[in-house]
Amino acid sequence: MTALERLTRYVVWIVAAATVIFLMTPLVVTIAVSFGSSTVFTLPPPDWSLRWYERLANTRGLLPALTVSLQVASISTAISMALGTLCAIALVRGRFPGREAISTFLVSPLMLPGLVIGIAMLQGFKSMGLRDVYASLLIAHVIITLPYIARTVVSALGLFDFSLIDAARTLGCSYPAALMRVLVPALAPAFLTSGMFAFLASMDNYPISIFFTDAWTKTLPIQMLQYVEERPDPTIAAISAGLVLLAIVALIIGDRLVGLRKLADF
Repeated sequence: MTALERLTRYVVWIVAAATVIFLMTPLVVTIAVSFGSSTVFTLPPPDWSLRWYERLANTRGLLPALTVSLQVASISTAISMALGTLCAIALVRGRFPGREAISTFLVSPLMLPGLVIGIAMLQGFKSMGLRDVYASLLIAHVIITLPYIARTVVSALGLFDFSLIDAARTLGCSYPAALMRVLVPALAPAFLTSGMFAFLASMDNYPISIFFTDAWTKTLPIQMLQYVEERPDPTIAAISAGLVLLAIVALIIGDRLVGLRKLADF
């Protein structure tokens, strides 16, 4: 290895380490503040305490908002998983005009600002006469989670050998049985990866959810914004630490079931 190559390698590692520190510092600060005893955001805290986590049990509106977020994230992820897989199969196996345009359209919600998508869907639902808050919120979250599923499954299907399904059928499997025994296990890492990202994206979504909530139906990010406006104390840091823990748990489950290296491939 030449001196220039070694220097380049050191520079790459330094830049990577600086990026990780830059991205992780806000999370570390938030978690540290959540364990402080001060009523304001102070770091380092005057003393360590669990008072803000104990306060979560009595925080008004937290449990209903968490329940709504979990329900919407779970249902929208399941619906997106079914629709996204069907769309991915059609895009990979089908040969029809406009296939590339449809593929781009499916991932377009990731390319546009959330507020723009939220306003567009609000006007669209209003023109269709859809007034139910929960149904509007669920449809909106399906739209924003579908790109994660479709894009990931399309990539996975591009690496799949469909002749294996024909081989399974020659061995006596029906077409649905061949799909379940051959295709689904092969796509399990893609399903897990896309489902995990879709679920977390739905749980953390704010710019679109704000258009489809009311006083009785609020997602957790909307409720957190209300807490910041009403009483900006470290309770919000404790809730944020819980969301960070949720992401860590999802990564651990993914690592145990599939492995982080295989998850990163998708």
